[in-house]
Order: sequence, then C-alpha cells, then structure tokens
Amino acid sequence: MEKKVIHLNIADFSVAVERLIDSTLRSRPLIIAPQASRSLVYDMSEEAYQEGVRKGMLLSTARKRCRGAVVLPPQQEKYRKMLVECFNRARHFTPLVECSNGNGHLYLDVTGTHRLFGPPPDIGWRLRKILLQDLGLDPIWSVAPNKLTAKVASRLVKPVGEYIVAAGEEESFLAPLPVALLPGVAPADLCRLRNLHIIKVYQVAALSVEDLSIICGSRSRALYQAVRGIDQTPVQPPTASAAGGSFSHTFSPDTNQVTVVRAALATLVSQAGYSLRRRQLACRRVGVELLYTDGVKVVRQAVTKSPAADDSSLEQLALTALYRAWHRRVRLRQLALSCSRNCRPVQQLSLFENVSHKKQKDKEISSACDVICQRYGAGAVKRGIQFAQQAVSHTIQ
Repeated sequence: MEKKVIHLNIADFSVAVERLIDSTLRSRPLIIAPQASRSLVYDMSEEAYQEGVRKGMLLSTARKRCRGAVVLPPQQEKYRKMLVECFNRARHFTPLVECSNGNGHLYLDVTGTHRLFGPPPDIGWRLRKILLQDLGLDPIWSVAPNKLTAKVASRLVKPVGEYIVAAGEEESFLAPLPVALLPGVAPADLCRLRNLHIIKVYQVAALSVEDLSIICGSRSRALYQAVRGIDQTPVQPPTASAAGGSFSHTFSPDTNQVTVVRAALATLVSQAGYSLRRRQLACRRVGVELLYTDGVKVVRQAVTKSPAADDSSLEQLALTALYRAWHRRVRLRQLALSCSRNCRPVQQLSLFENVSHKKQKDKEISSACDVICQRYGAGAVKRGIQFAQQAVSHTIQ
C-alpha cells in the first residue's frame, strides 16, 4: 500500500495565535521577540517578513527593517495549548499524528484511512475546514509519499494554499527547486554548494555520493537521498518516553568566556532537571545547541545508558555535549539545552552493597532543591557557579 503523509503548516503560528487573542493586530506587521537586550526574533508576520525580518535576527535589527511593527513577547503556554487543540482535531483522522518542533507543523500518516475518511486530499480539505471553523486558524496543507516531500510542497505554497505530490513524482517534483528548500540541509553545506555554483536540486542529484562527500563530508549520504525525495522517517506520535524539553539562554553581550558559558549551562541544567523531576521522568540524551555571533549553529549530543534526572548527572552530560560543540573562537550569542529519550526512572536493586553514595547524595540535594522551588518559585535556589555569570556581567558594566 502506498504511503500517504499530510503535512499541515499553520504559517507563522505564534503570530496567528496572537491575532486570535487581539484582532486589532491582523492588519499590522507583528514581531514576536523577548523584551530584553540582544534578544532574537522568535517569529514574525508575513508583513514583517516582506520588510526583511527573519527568525533569529537581532530584535534591534528587526526594528530598523520594519519600523512600524508591533513587538510582543512570546507566550509559549498559549501557543502550546493551541497546538494541542490542533493535534486533538487531527487525531480524529489517524492515530499517527506528529507535532514538529511545536511551531504549528503537524504530520499525519493517513495510509489506509481512505475507507473511513476518503482519499488524503479530502482529509486535508476537511481538516483545514475544521481548524478554520473551530479555532480560526487557516493552515496550508500538502499530501506526499513521505515527510520530506510533503514539507517541501507546503513551503512552495506558503502563506496560503495546498499541494499534492503523487507517488513516483518525488524526484521530478524536487529537481527544479532551490536546494535551500530542502529541510535539514546545513547552512555550511548550502554555502559550499553555492561557492560551486550549485543552487538547484537537479544539480546536486547529478553528483554521486563520492562527489558529495568531498563537499559535505559525512552528510553526503543524507543529501544524496534528500534530493531524490527518499525519506523513510516514520510519523511518530508523541509519547511519554519521547516527550522532551528545550531551554535556551541568550547572552548579553555575546561572549566566549568559559565562566559565563558554564554559568548559563548550569542554569539551563537546573531548569531541565526540575522539569523532568516534576513529571517523574529521567532522560538518556542531552543535546546542546550553540548559536555563534556570525549565525553559525552547532548541535551536539551526549548519551547515557542510565537515565539521568538529578542536576549533577545532567550537568556531566551537558558538559560533554558542550565541549563536543564548542571549538570555534567566535563569540556565542545563544545556548540551548534539550533533553530527550525520556523514561520513567527505575532503580535496579542489588544483592550487594554497590550503591554510589555520591550519586545518592546528588539525588537528595536535587529533591531538596525541588521542594524549595515548589514553595518559593523556580530559581529560588541557585548553585555557586550560576552566580559567575552575574559577577562577570557586573564587571563588564
């Protein structure tokens, strides 16, 4: 049976939610960004985009490019609730619904559901109508044999429309498009390809894996498959074990001082650990994402066999991932920490006395800090290393 995937994209999701809350914003350019120095643009309306505003841009630069824009701080909890509403309505058509990055993207695997709900295009139309009537959201949608092709198709019709790619047409559909439209292609690879005057998908498709390995290194195989529309990634519905958490910190000013970066990382670890323990979860993988001043992003991960939930264990994983990623001498603008491969912590009892007293003490300290935070608020307790960042910032001022 041919696989059918629907990609649902609520364009500028956070902007759409803000305009539902305040209808006076519908005719005005809108920028979503934290109200802080050196803050970055989280999202923007189509009007602001046409003026040159982009995600990840400095808010000060965005204000200069779009002087008439309204700037609002992101309201993550409201966006999350609205996305849950969208998810629940999509789940009526298939149990295989995946929320992608929490920014208004949904994937639906509707393979084999035609006997209940009709062909995939009918499902796309019905789901769009339901979201428009119930929630006031008007999504873009596309149908394709896999997630990669479906996402590219929806990018072509943004901000309004729909697109259908039939099975067997993936490669011909992608061939005339710019390589930059393919999801997952690293900016560094795009830059190298542009330096060789390779900007279209069909130009990359003419190269062998060996040729691409010279340009992209270990990512050559993935790019070789992507330009041919090959994607075996399944649509994965959220589960308790897959649910992760992401926390970020923006430096002001940009820095490459070890003490400042370590202090920021310790704060993010405390936030992540508190979030995990509140949900009675532990994680097996910690990821660190670094955003440099020149716009380059680097992501690295650290994995453990024993699920970690206390701050000490999480920090060791975070430090491992940090130093795997941090090799450039350029200053850092933003640091992000994510926890994934979550599970319920289960302790295997032993017949022998082999319990690590240090690990046990770390868990007790984390539990004690959680009690204080629950009573007096998050951030009521801080470790000494977290104050290093404040001390450095006061010195700079």
